[in-house]
Amino acid sequence: MKEKIRGSVSLLLATVIWGFAFIAQSVGMDRIGPFTFQAVRCLLAILFLAPCAFVLECRQCTPVESVKKWTDPALWKTGIICGGALFIAASLQQVGLVYTEAGKAGFITAMYIVLVPVLGHLLGQKISKVTVFSVGLAVVGLFLLSCVGVSRVNKGDLLLMGCALAFAVQITCIDRFAGKLDCIRLNCVQALVVAVVSVPCMLLTETVVPADILACWGPLLFAGVLSMGLAYSMQILGQQHLESTTASLIMSLESVFAALGGWWLLGERMQSYELLGCGLVFTAVILSQLPNKK
Repeated sequence: MKEKIRGSVSLLLATVIWGFAFIAQSVGMDRIGPFTFQAVRCLLAILFLAPCAFVLECRQCTPVESVKKWTDPALWKTGIICGGALFIAASLQQVGLVYTEAGKAGFITAMYIVLVPVLGHLLGQKISKVTVFSVGLAVVGLFLLSCVGVSRVNKGDLLLMGCALAFAVQITCIDRFAGKLDCIRLNCVQALVVAVVSVPCMLLTETVVPADILACWGPLLFAGVLSMGLAYSMQILGQQHLESTTASLIMSLESVFAALGGWWLLGERMQSYELLGCGLVFTAVILSQLPNKK
């Protein structure tokens, strides 16, 4: 039970950071392109995570032993797989936002809460009736929060469905392969993969202006150090103590915290149906945390 609480708290804190990071990303994207933003934020995450891995275990092992842990083949295999899925998800989301309203984009992206249990079922994972009900309740809540009044369908929606599928794959891969791997090192490898693939895309499709990157130092630091560095490490830690469907439900709170962040920091007003949507998502997450009767 303690491990479940630890995992839930880790994922909850991660979703708070991700929710506010959506605002930082929106502000930063006013000056630089999506692949530039993605490459720089991942580089900052690596510069933050690599020293943390050494500092946090300096009393547990020697520097040589700490360096040797980076050579674990399972670490790199899982990091490459998860990093590839994360790059696809983030890239499809950025391109989809060009054609789709932000609210609807958030709703479609969050549909990984439906796709994760589907993938889990295909892989032989049993899903409880309470979990199925919680997922359905969260979908209704996310629709009220993000999608009421939006009816136009466009090609961006298809890209965002691909984004949701890629996020579902990333969540499922962490659930299947992360095991007892060090969450900081695994996230560092994951960020390295996203950065390496983002750089050529950046050079081929965008004009890189160093002055614009420096002008976005605030959003980049938040998105790099806190969102990519800290929050994704907490995601891996949380998923090591929870099954994937429950974890994805907690992570869907990102949309709620993004809406609350917009209300608090940007002065955006929330309608009554949006508040109801927030309440339904919170209720779904709480239901998914209740112990099952044996």
